[in-house]
Amino acid sequence: MGTVIIFSLVAILAIFAFLRSFKQRNFLGIIFSFGTLAVFGFFSVMTLINSGFPE
Repeated sequence: MGTVIIFSLVAILAIFAFLRSFKQRNFLGIIFSFGTLAVFGFFSVMTLINSGFPE
């Protein structure tokens, strides 16, 4: 469950980084923050689906 929490926190921070980079029109930042959001968001969702909620 700790992995899901860490991945989710990184994905949430990547959302803020993406919005900030988009507002400042930093294209390299947009690319990297979107990539981070896609990878860590995917891993957090799939880990949550695979491991499930703790009982």
